[in-house]
Amino acid sequence: MKRRSQTLVFENRPKLIAGMSVVGKKEGDGPLGKYFDRIEDDPKMGKNTFEKGETAMLTEAVEGAAAKAGLKISDIGALFAGDLLNQLVSSSYAARDLPVPYFGLYSACSTMTEAVALAAACVNAGYYETAACATGSHFATAERQYRFPLEYGCQRPPYAQWTVTAAGCGIISADGDGPAVTHAAIGRVVDYGITDANNMGAAMAVAAMDTAIAVFVDTETSPEDYDAIFTGDLGRVGSEIMRDLCREKGAELGQRYSDCGEMMFSAKQKCYSGGSGAGCSASVLNSFILGKMNAREYDRVLLLATGALMSPTTSFQGESIPSVCHGIILENDL
Repeated sequence: MKRRSQTLVFENRPKLIAGMSVVGKKEGDGPLGKYFDRIEDDPKMGKNTFEKGETAMLTEAVEGAAAKAGLKISDIGALFAGDLLNQLVSSSYAARDLPVPYFGLYSACSTMTEAVALAAACVNAGYYETAACATGSHFATAERQYRFPLEYGCQRPPYAQWTVTAAGCGIISADGDGPAVTHAAIGRVVDYGITDANNMGAAMAVAAMDTAIAVFVDTETSPEDYDAIFTGDLGRVGSEIMRDLCREKGAELGQRYSDCGEMMFSAKQKCYSGGSGAGCSASVLNSFILGKMNAREYDRVLLLATGALMSPTTSFQGESIPSVCHGIILENDL
């Protein structure tokens, strides 16, 4: 494995051999609904709390991805997983029922690409033959932790985003069929001075630009060298800022660029600026993006997932919102 500035190069080309996505009804009713593996009408997944429901979604995503890869859970070398809740309770409680070594990760909404980067590095180095990467989020649990009780009915500004109820899991393997994880860009923590916790797209856009430019420089590529470029969940507001910031750096993203949060919901669903949450890019990666790559509609994809590294405490104290973006490059063997 060679390191070029922020970008790791995986010479052994670990493969994303299977993916599983589980989403809620609102997400299933959106534009990407036909791509998701499971659409759950019950937000509690038959449990008695939303938090237990989120845990069940993560468990289902991991078990489903393993089954699609033709593996037993015990065949997986390690689980790299995270979520948005304090102490990573959704991931940790899912992991306690899975006989797999567990890396608990927190990088807010960028946790999926962080998980893929770390899993691919371990598989590339030969430490594991297979590893699972899973993240999830839930509208009801995130609202309770970061904002207001659902019963409060708080009115949101138009630039706010809607936390996606979803979980996604991908299986990284040293061998097998599927796109290769050829590079991972480890983002720097940056701060644009945004203090409005509703305006996460604006807070995270500078991190997405920073990592995107690092990828282009480190790999000596340009946006034109990719069939598609995705950001994790900047939403409509943040993705427009992302375009402008990259343009100022000489990188025109053009029609090949999309944002997972903007893709998740239609305008008629009234989700303001679009989707957010750790399950957003995870579910899109392991359904829409992986499906397009397996169908050879895309052969080279750059996914840049972004995370706002705030907490309720820092928001109450008036702190600005530091952000990070981790990127991965997926390539089909030609």
